[in-house]
Amino acid sequence: MLDSPSLACEQHRLLHDIYILLDDGDRQVLDATGLTPLEFAVLQRLHRDQGRRLTDIGTELFCVKSTITRLVDRLEAGGLVRRTPDPDDRRAQRLRLTTRGVLVRDQAIRLHSEAVERRMAVLNNEEQFLLRGLLEKLHSGLR
Repeated sequence: MLDSPSLACEQHRLLHDIYILLDDGDRQVLDATGLTPLEFAVLQRLHRDQGRRLTDIGTELFCVKSTITRLVDRLEAGGLVRRTPDPDDRRAQRLRLTTRGVLVRDQAIRLHSEAVERRMAVLNNEEQFLLRGLLEKLHSGLR
């Protein structure tokens, strides 16, 4: 017979289960835009006029080079981004939003934000502030 899981293990399982539920909700909401959650994460990191290095985005998203390359290939094929040479490093490329990319990103942000508000409404304001503080502390400790 297995011992009961520790409090830390129970909390980890709950956080993992919540992540899966949030990810599934994100997938359903983003389906209307044709984006996956990871593609959405890339577009969120791009500003209208400024380019970002592919390697920087990959690092932020914990993606290996081959994954970020395939991801950007799909976004580029969809007309959402374009690669441009990095003026500071000729070996690197920058990623920029296209006009279509701005429109799709903005629609995805609006739909996602509305869905997040609905999902988090299960907690009142006081509970949301308490949760945020605890999650920030955990986030800092894990970094």
